[in-house]
Amino acid sequence: MELALTILVGIGLAAACGFRVFVPFLVISIASLSGHLELAPGFEWIGTYYALTAFAVATVLEIVAYYVPWLDNLMDSIATPAAIIAGTMITAAVIGDMSPFLRWSLAVIAGVGVAGAVQGTTVALRGASTATTGGLANPVVSSGELAGSVVTSILAVVLPIVSVALLALMSFGGVRKFRVARARARAARCP
Repeated sequence: MELALTILVGIGLAAACGFRVFVPFLVISIASLSGHLELAPGFEWIGTYYALTAFAVATVLEIVAYYVPWLDNLMDSIATPAAIIAGTMITAAVIGDMSPFLRWSLAVIAGVGVAGAVQGTTVALRGASTATTGGLANPVVSSGELAGSVVTSILAVVLPIVSVALLALMSFGGVRKFRVARARARAARCP
């Protein structure tokens, strides 16, 4: 059961990396230093005060960058591959009791799949916001992404089952909205 929970923690944290790259690392650094999370062998460095300081500075810089009008779209270009790498790494950091091959295989699946899907969704949302509002609504999008990353990161560490269940519900809702929008677009094209 403990292994299943650590996998859920990794999936939740990978999703949080899709919203913001450094917030989940800051959260697990705090959780590790406070004794609430045990990191996998080789990733103990995340639970040091030096790493905590680095993640805190990187988190603040990332948050600020997403509120600068032209920089937010540039950050999305950089954040997409970074989120996938971060999601892979953070998943491997929390899954401990298994062979390295299996741990990294699961980490790649979570990092590429979950973090990539969330990041792709946020990029599409920011693009739509920029196209429809000229970027005026992008700070609202940035605030939502930040809230999503913080809440998902904390829930992944504290209540991993709830975090993955919420992610599944959000995914289901997103797919449903996409299908409805696609059906409306088809209906509008065919008189």
